[in-house]
Amino acid sequence: MSSLATGRLTRLTRLARTEWGPLYATVRDGIAERRWRAAPMTLAAVCLTALLQFVQNQSWGYQFVQNIGSVRAEDPLWLALLRTPLSLFVPALDLPVWGALAQILLVFGIAEICIGWWRTLVIGYAATLAGTLYARVGIEWGPGNPLGLPASDAQVVDTGPSAAVVGLAVYVCWRYRAWFTAGLVIAVMVVEVFVKNNLAGKEHLAAIAAVLVLCACSAVLQRRGRASSGSGLPPIQS
Repeated sequence: MSSLATGRLTRLTRLARTEWGPLYATVRDGIAERRWRAAPMTLAAVCLTALLQFVQNQSWGYQFVQNIGSVRAEDPLWLALLRTPLSLFVPALDLPVWGALAQILLVFGIAEICIGWWRTLVIGYAATLAGTLYARVGIEWGPGNPLGLPASDAQVVDTGPSAAVVGLAVYVCWRYRAWFTAGLVIAVMVVEVFVKNNLAGKEHLAAIAAVLVLCACSAVLQRRGRASSGSGLPPIQS
């Protein structure tokens, strides 16, 4: 291997360590110390998603799953909010269930190890709720608005973990300063909207926007906490 190629490989290795080193070390150590106990909430979520998929595919279970976890923008707001927590674990009808299971296992698992199970749930639900509420606003704006949606989207069944997955990916990347990866996730979601301008794509952007707001609020609290600690006052926990 030439010295030029070796130098490029060394730079790429250094960049990779800077981008993913702390994140990788946290996940590696968490799995090494606790094994499957490192992400019990994630494993429960995978099992719940698989169970709902099984029930949904039964003649007797389809309507039951729709009644407890299916969200549409045309539904009353109180009903949509009631169903939203479970809708995250109901696989989308037009996508293979293995995709939802893989997303939850990978992204939820990394997030649970890195930021804890309760933060993972809060951020995942915040991202999902942002998408659910955006659908109503987007339909109100109408297709004439760049951020609007056609009235027909009010009848689209809105389920699945994708909004939560995107939001968690951005949050964890922000938390571990993986700026390139965070930017890449956002860029892919923007391209998705241009290529396939549908409800799911725009909901992903709404989820990202909500998580970026959470990141900004967390950063402000952290700065205030450091300032309070420096002045002799107890730090504010984010």
